[in-house]
Amino acid sequence: MKKVVVILGQTATGKSNLAVRIAKRLNGEIISADSRQVYKGLDIGTGKITKKEMRGVPHHLLDVAGPKKQFSVAKFQCLAISAIAEIAKHGKVPIICGGTGFYIDAVTKGTIFPEVPPNFKLRKTLYSKSAIALFEYLKKIDGERAKNIDSKNKVRLVRAIEIAKALDKVPEITEETPPYKFIKIGLYLPPDKLQEKIEKRVKQMFKNGLREEIKKSGVSDKRLKELGFEYYKPTEEKVIKETVKYAKRQMTWFKKDFAIKWFDASNKRAVEKFLAKYIKN
Repeated sequence: MKKVVVILGQTATGKSNLAVRIAKRLNGEIISADSRQVYKGLDIGTGKITKKEMRGVPHHLLDVAGPKKQFSVAKFQCLAISAIAEIAKHGKVPIICGGTGFYIDAVTKGTIFPEVPPNFKLRKTLYSKSAIALFEYLKKIDGERAKNIDSKNKVRLVRAIEIAKALDKVPEITEETPPYKFIKIGLYLPPDKLQEKIEKRVKQMFKNGLREEIKKSGVSDKRLKELGFEYYKPTEEKVIKETVKYAKRQMTWFKKDFAIKWFDASNKRAVEKFLAKYIKN
């Protein structure tokens, strides 16, 4: 089986930088697994890697959709699997890198999603409600999905409710074993160090022109709310606070996956040595 490296973890732990280092060492290409970095133009707020930081390593699934449109996990899954196959075909190592656990699971666990078209009338009604109300409603109609969804993400909550109602029952989400061997590397930092990194990153985002990026995007207030706390009327204090909360939700998701091998994010050389040995065997 072809081997695929997965580098995951909380925001601000240095995943992108490590992925580039690994790609340079193992002759790999990187597939982004970030639910917002798929959007064009949203670079600063999503912490998107720059061309300079890529150091010539090809990156896939960045800037593949307009920010005014929805991008589904099923679409990501399809594009990611295609990218893995293409990279492997050329004798290179596919490296999935990101912090969106739902996206990573969709690829590594082979989840098969039910095909349900959007119901815009229902969406309009649902989006008028709070995330708390949506989550409580989802628990009533699809308790299993509620167990592993981001309870603060209105986009995913609305889609989950939409699917459950369209099928008039709890949707059957099946899994099909992918034809690859995934090695999952998780990066972590102690809470105080993570807080420090987040604060530094957020302050840099504002210096780099986050507010200007938002204005330039031409995206409506409604859509900015859907895209997250970095984009709707952001302040440094608000974004730092919400990013810390988001990082906690990320770790809650990842802790459920016992296949992840965890490394201290400050010791990236240990990861490089481990993966170099793994790929050769």
